Amino acid sequence: MKDEMLAIVKNVKDPAQKLNILREYIQALALRSLHESEAFNCLSFVGGTALRFVFNLPRFSEDLDFSLENGTGYKPEAWMKKLKDDFSLSGFGISVSWNDKTVVNKAWIKVSEVLKEAGLAAMRDQKLSIKLEVDTRPPAGGVSKVDVITRHRVIAIRHYDVSSLMAGKIHALLTRKYPKGRDWYDFMWYRGHRPPVEPNLIQLQNAMDQTEGKDLFNASEWKQAVRIKIEGLDCSKLIDDVGAFLERPEEAALLNLQNILTLV
Repeated sequence: MKDEMLAIVKNVKDPAQKLNILREYIQALALRSLHESEAFNCLSFVGGTALRFVFNLPRFSEDLDFSLENGTGYKPEAWMKKLKDDFSLSGFGISVSWNDKTVVNKAWIKVSEVLKEAGLAAMRDQKLSIKLEVDTRPPAGGVSKVDVITRHRVIAIRHYDVSSLMAGKIHALLTRKYPKGRDWYDFMWYRGHRPPVEPNLIQLQNAMDQTEGKDLFNASEWKQAVRIKIEGLDCSKLIDDVGAFLERPEEAALLNLQNILTLV
């Protein structure tokens, strides 16, 4: 499998794109391992990487994010052990750490040698790292379904529907302490559909109540709240943040105030 991955990136000239493809291949192998562990009986795939794998967002993503939908059968340490074994059997040098001391359980998957072998690092011990997170107390209201995806591997994945994923994105836009170009690019992607995607308001309300306090936000007024956030954006910083993650980096230039405002 490692040889297949290196063959895929062999003729990719842009280092950022090469790194994106390497990372995504490893994400796919991790998802396949979780599928084989039957992890999706209790997890839903969420976040930007879910949007890319399931709905073909033309932006690469760094992390693997999940919501715990059903605690029955939740065996993350066993899953991480199998994941490590799967990668090792496929020729990868890998370490996997696990931390369940907080509500959001976290793992770091660190793969050695591949950056050197792909021509992206000088030393073999430089690692390509992927963070995996499981929210063990996600806000209620997310709608999930199972689909088969075929990005690098054939995998059956339980995931949030597009409206629930958008609710998570709106929550991030409104509560993140600093704006990220990747968030706003995703927002443009959602709202650029015809008809535009609408967020799952029940989930959005529950998410805002959970993090900001009850009775402080009305989910039906999300557009007004987003407009206020837009007014304070420095679009040059958004462009710098997102450009390296796009399939077509020139699309970063679309992130200007006029374009974003038209979407709300």
